[in-house]
Amino acid sequence: MPIEPCLAEISLANDDYVLDAQVGFLLRQVYQRHAAIFAGAMGDELTSMQWAALAKLAEIGACSQNQLGRLTAMDAATIKGVVDRLVRDGHAETQRDPEDARRIQVALTPHGRATYRRLQVMAHRISAKTLAPLLPREREIFLRMLHKLL
Repeated sequence: MPIEPCLAEISLANDDYVLDAQVGFLLRQVYQRHAAIFAGAMGDELTSMQWAALAKLAEIGACSQNQLGRLTAMDAATIKGVVDRLVRDGHAETQRDPEDARRIQVALTPHGRATYRRLQVMAHRISAKTLAPLLPREREIFLRMLHKLL
């Protein structure tokens, strides 16, 4: 894919605001492409946010709903809806923390663990397809740079 002259440099050089050179605009377009790849691969099985919660629970085990929201970059209202749908579909279960009744603990069910194991291969493929236009070394650099921006 041919690379345009560095639009960011052009934009900075002449003080014009060139939308196509703006980081937010570019990130949104990349995310839209990734979201389309994700939806095409996962279909109606799970949303990307449901997958994120499922994958994080598989990674760390049971945790509070609040902590799960923080670890998956979702606000309280969003993670509540995501957890409610995971519970409704049998992927997760919740219970009140015996030490603090205000806290809700979330854990994967056996069905949730099986779903994670079944879909993790697809999730790897989705990531690979999203990054496919980049060379292997560029993928490493790109992911490192994204982490740096957090």
